[in-house]
Amino acid sequence: MENQEQGRRTFSKRLTPIEVEKRIILFFYTVVAEFFEFEEGRQFFMDVTDNLGKEWTFVGTFHANNIVENHVSISWAQFSLEKGLKANDEVTFTEKPQGNGPWKKFKVVIKRKIRLFGQDIWGELTV
Repeated sequence: MENQEQGRRTFSKRLTPIEVEKRIILFFYTVVAEFFEFEEGRQFFMDVTDNLGKEWTFVGTFHANNIVENHVSISWAQFSLEKGLKANDEVTFTEKPQGNGPWKKFKVVIKRKIRLFGQDIWGELTV
């Protein structure tokens, strides 16, 4: 799902059980096309800051497939482990202003649905 947040470009999705298990998040290329130019097999790097201000580097790879649409895999094993991510958590990447560096910079926010007084509420994960 692609949207705009406070004038900045973002992309987001809910995590599947396989993404949580493999510690890799998958996006259809069309979702991230504004941010990265597709080149089969090429790797790219994302400088990411979490909501606690900790900096991370995620490695992404472009994949072409005749059966499944072109897609991007983003490896974030250490982040996933430390944050205790679960299926159905929502991850949102928001582009950060950057200089002339070759890597893209993002803020990442993870939200988890909790049930409070019989109501579903999405709360930001602050681990």
